[in-house]
Amino acid sequence: MNRLRHPLGAVALVLLLTVPWLAVFLTGTTLGDVATVAVTGIGVIGASFLLAWGAETAEKDVPRPFAIAVLAVLAVAPEYAVDAYYAWGAGINGATAEACAQLTPAQIEAQATALAEGCHSANLAVANMTGANRILIGLGWSGIALYTIWRVAKTNDTAVLNREGRLNDAVSLDRDISLEITFLLLATAWAFLVPLGGGIDVIDTVVLVGLYVAYIGIVIRGNIDPIEEHVGVPAYFQSWRRAYRIPLVLTLFAFSGALIFTAVEPFVQSLEHIGLSAGVPEFFMIQWIAPLASESPELIVVAILVNKARSTAGFNALISSKLNQWTLLIGTIAVVYSLGIGSVGVLPFDAKQGAEIWITAAQSFFAISILVNFQMSGREAVALFGLFISQVLIEFATIRGVLDLPISTREMLLLYAVVYVIAGSILFVKRRKSVVELFKRATDAGRAALGAEPKYVYDE
Repeated sequence: MNRLRHPLGAVALVLLLTVPWLAVFLTGTTLGDVATVAVTGIGVIGASFLLAWGAETAEKDVPRPFAIAVLAVLAVAPEYAVDAYYAWGAGINGATAEACAQLTPAQIEAQATALAEGCHSANLAVANMTGANRILIGLGWSGIALYTIWRVAKTNDTAVLNREGRLNDAVSLDRDISLEITFLLLATAWAFLVPLGGGIDVIDTVVLVGLYVAYIGIVIRGNIDPIEEHVGVPAYFQSWRRAYRIPLVLTLFAFSGALIFTAVEPFVQSLEHIGLSAGVPEFFMIQWIAPLASESPELIVVAILVNKARSTAGFNALISSKLNQWTLLIGTIAVVYSLGIGSVGVLPFDAKQGAEIWITAAQSFFAISILVNFQMSGREAVALFGLFISQVLIEFATIRGVLDLPISTREMLLLYAVVYVIAGSILFVKRRKSVVELFKRATDAGRAALGAEPKYVYDE
């Protein structure tokens, strides 16, 4: 019993969760859809624990934001793989804005020719990307905030602010997250412009990837924060000598990242097959079910942190994930598309996908307006979730013929985008002092990375 309570006993148990998928993957065994979902799902859970432990252990040797950024990239790597698959298909089949414009929506949907298949893949690449981003905020940010508030009785998380009123308790964020929120706001502002260009091009890649590179350049130069008191596996690993600890962290990152990367694609494909056999449309599966599956490692990792009363680190990870998806994911699919088509090109998408990008940018704008005061209340989390889930359910009901809207699906998306922007604008105006503080803190973080002294003083 004492051996099982030792941190290495916990590591051994988690590693056992990954063994079934490793055996299937290495031997090339073919399983049915249900069995594949079970085996890969269990493997992803095990890898998520290893990933979380690796990130927490790394905080002793690198700035916490950088450790969290690495965690975020690894956790959402499967999402990049899914999107790259469709972007590559669009490129190798010669999908361009001019060529796709010659086809009707019905021809593209039928995929009777290579070009039609490529145009369809281009739309799916955008749909998958926008779905993943909206899930991360609509389910991730709101769900983790509500989960943190719900768990506070057992975790005694000091980040939860108890306030009078139903659902008025709030999760307080570390103000050092100002840099991530500011860069996310900049990326969101640019995203509003993307549909105006008729596709995702090299300019979008340069701007969005450039923003992320600048962000990483700042956080990697930051100071290593005083170590939080860890427990369990991370505390044990942090007690190791640095010469052993760093290779261990790299091994945990590499192993868990590789397992998640290899497991999520068959997990997603099997889940899609199950959904399609149940009559769920392909487009809906690619936009919502596939991203939900590929985002699961991220949500599992954050849930682990919340259960350790580390909701601040969990929220930081979610915000960092949104930042890298909203920059790297959009930017890199244009690169993959260009490699597929054999020249620098513009990944095309239809008018509906343009609306999907606008509603995704609008949701991001609204979510940032909630966080500018470094808090998210239960009410705000419910509003964020309610707007997200209502739009998804309305669209699904429309696709299934259960609901007959007086407007088109594209117009419905634009209507939701307007609601998000209006609500976000009102909050930004009401919290304008917090916005000023946000930019000041982000400026000081940039100055610190350059070796300069802080310029501003804040009222804590």
